[in-house]
Amino acid sequence: MSGPIKDFAALKSVRAQLKAQEEARKAEEAERKRREQESRREAELFRRSIGDVKPLPPANKASTSLPLPPPIARQHLADEQAALEESLSDEFNSDTLLDTDEQLSYARVGISTDTLRKLRRGHWIIQAQLDLHGMRREEARDALIEFLRNAAKRGLRCVRIVHGKGLGSVNKEPVLKNKVRHWLVQKDEVIAFCQARAVDGGAGALIVLLKAQG
Repeated sequence: MSGPIKDFAALKSVRAQLKAQEEARKAEEAERKRREQESRREAELFRRSIGDVKPLPPANKASTSLPLPPPIARQHLADEQAALEESLSDEFNSDTLLDTDEQLSYARVGISTDTLRKLRRGHWIIQAQLDLHGMRREEARDALIEFLRNAAKRGLRCVRIVHGKGLGSVNKEPVLKNKVRHWLVQKDEVIAFCQARAVDGGAGALIVLLKAQG
């Protein structure tokens, strides 16, 4: 209705439209009720056709309702395994594995004395260096692990570890110097090491030979 009703004919037209709308609404409602009744009848016929339904007796099988163990992330297991492989013990005593010379050299089983002799004479070029000066024991151990891991990834063969002579430690004892030797012996990638020559740091450093990669 777009404007005011001006005459009786227009009013009759409006009434006719309203009546038609009301009849359409009633027809739609009647159709909806018919469909609902038909659906209920079909459901009732289905229930009558199948009769009473009873649950099946329990089968003679093991129960599967036991609670499952909590999932463990694979990456977490891998990280723990890597940590175990890379851990270094402070209680490990490598004194019996070191040569009795004043340099306390070390060579893994199967490494020839000629290899160790070449290492002492500076046969291999030093490719990288780690300076542990001023580090606490735990800090130095972590730094050494990371340094050796990166050196192995890069395929390095000869590196230098500077641990100092221990002159600034309590009682002037070379605690870190001794610890570094014990840690190195525990690393599989280390096949030999010896005290550095005077020009390479002398008693304050070690020259370490790493396993060839590939």
